[in-house]
Amino acid sequence: MDKGFEKEEFETIKIKSSVAIEFRKFSKMLSKSQSMTLLLMMEFFNENGISPAEHLGPRMETLENRISALIKKRMNGMIAIMKDIEKSQTKPTVAMMQTLFQAAEPPKKKLILAKKIKRGKNKVWFQEKKYLNSNDNE
Repeated sequence: MDKGFEKEEFETIKIKSSVAIEFRKFSKMLSKSQSMTLLLMMEFFNENGISPAEHLGPRMETLENRISALIKKRMNGMIAIMKDIEKSQTKPTVAMMQTLFQAAEPPKKKLILAKKIKRGKNKVWFQEKKYLNSNDNE
């Protein structure tokens, strides 16, 4: 039985036998009862503003626009969720991990470098400074 329609009575509709066979195949393909299949089809046409009699050429573009708008809306929702997760979970966790690793690192010791001693003659230059006083006339 169809959920929500258990207490309703059945009504007969006259359709051609070839159409009935195709409709039954379509219902089986959807794994729905014939009543639910027909209801789904009518809801689809009503929600999307499509008439089964008209050609889908220009209307298909409006469907694509609606679908792309829905996708953009969903993507914006996903981006908002990801930003919230990043702000509330990822960044605080990274900060905590960094503080733990900084506390766990041993302090770095400065390396002692050996002095290079040049062997050979070291030339030392002295520079004489002469101070002239007014008393010294030498």
